[in-house]
Amino acid sequence: MTTERVEEKVRETLNAVALDRVRAPANLVEQVVRRRSRRRFSQAAGAAVAVAAISVGAVFGFGGGGTGHDRPVRPAASPPTAPEGWEPWHTSSPGAGERGCLVDGSALYCSGSEYDVAKIDANTGKRLWTVKVNREGDGIDHPFAVRDGVVYAYRNHTAENAPDGDYAGGTDLMAVDAGTGDVLWKVEMPQDDRTAQAAMLIDGAVLANTPSVRTMSALDPLTGKEKWRHTWAKGTACQRAVLGGVPYLACLPDVEKPDATDVFRLDPATGSATKVATLPGGQRLMGITGDRMVLIAAQGTGGKDLRLTTVSGSGERVSRPYRTVGATATSEVIGDRLISVSWQGKASAYSLTTGKTLWTRPVGVKLPGQDTMQSLPAPVVSAGQGVVYFFSPTGDLSGLDLRTGKLVWRDHVDMGKERPAFGGSPQLLLYGDALVARNGSTVVSLLPRVGD
Repeated sequence: MTTERVEEKVRETLNAVALDRVRAPANLVEQVVRRRSRRRFSQAAGAAVAVAAISVGAVFGFGGGGTGHDRPVRPAASPPTAPEGWEPWHTSSPGAGERGCLVDGSALYCSGSEYDVAKIDANTGKRLWTVKVNREGDGIDHPFAVRDGVVYAYRNHTAENAPDGDYAGGTDLMAVDAGTGDVLWKVEMPQDDRTAQAAMLIDGAVLANTPSVRTMSALDPLTGKEKWRHTWAKGTACQRAVLGGVPYLACLPDVEKPDATDVFRLDPATGSATKVATLPGGQRLMGITGDRMVLIAAQGTGGKDLRLTTVSGSGERVSRPYRTVGATATSEVIGDRLISVSWQGKASAYSLTTGKTLWTRPVGVKLPGQDTMQSLPAPVVSAGQGVVYFFSPTGDLSGLDLRTGKLVWRDHVDMGKERPAFGGSPQLLLYGDALVARNGSTVVSLLPRVGD
């Protein structure tokens, strides 16, 4: 699908979406597809599945802002302890982190406007090595995986502009030595999709959306050479997931109202496909819980009534009703729970085991306004502390007791000036018990004093 066709479909979808009685802001469509941001939008929307998922995804994306307050209480678990050698740090070095970061061991691997990969010491915030960008580094992508001493990330395929001065297009998947920063290999992608769906690790390979938009190939992790490939039919969009090192596809017709979604298992050694399940309607992949995929589909036309389905690798499924508490600003599958935050400032925990909402509480941070197009980072959970943490682009931080939803910690850090909507979204990461909060080029690491 060309960038122009993606833009046309997104215009149609955003202009039509009115789920939960909430419509996209009047100027959102042109903000999304404006020429200045064509490359960054193309990276986000790249595959046709990104468009196919918007109808359900809009339930989780548009609304108004707000916040709430509770008195902090002591948590059930012991207070957090700092990783060995860690001290609180704060850095605001443009060029190394605006696009986002990944925590692995005692290092952060980040991408920014000047570097496609920058290795940063997670204990001190000091930069260790960098891989310079081709042309410009204002995308939405960052390193997506580290395994066996190799970092996997993206970069522009070319440093050249098109003859008219616009973005020339093209993305490479690359492998970088985690110790030295040397680029080991690179493979050209068929489009600018750099989302989590574009590439992922499987047993013995990197599963990448190459060499065509309807093909996933298993690449040798040390050389980039193709081991096998799987191609799906034209007019079909396939979402991708990995369970225990085994790749799965959730495929549906690329139409406005799909009648069914098929789930396939791909043999990690050969790529041979086996259908394991067929689910009704157009399912959107939400995440992974243990050895199961979590998918969601709209029920009826109201927009609030949804259905969550978990599917095991063998095709066993459990489907339960799910009702949103207002339009959702962010949501994340963490363990056996779906943690979500509404634009009205309410956080909720839904049990994927029982199908019940365990609690709904004020999230404890100030949400960005809808008209700013700022996003709310996904929450993170410290299982040892029994706390779910939230972060607002404004610098607000909070921690809620994972069992009860009660506020147990709150803080605020200086994140500098408000960042533009495009580029990497704000992030909250865990390094041991320490938090790493990032917005734009500002990165802060602190230890939440829960229980003090």
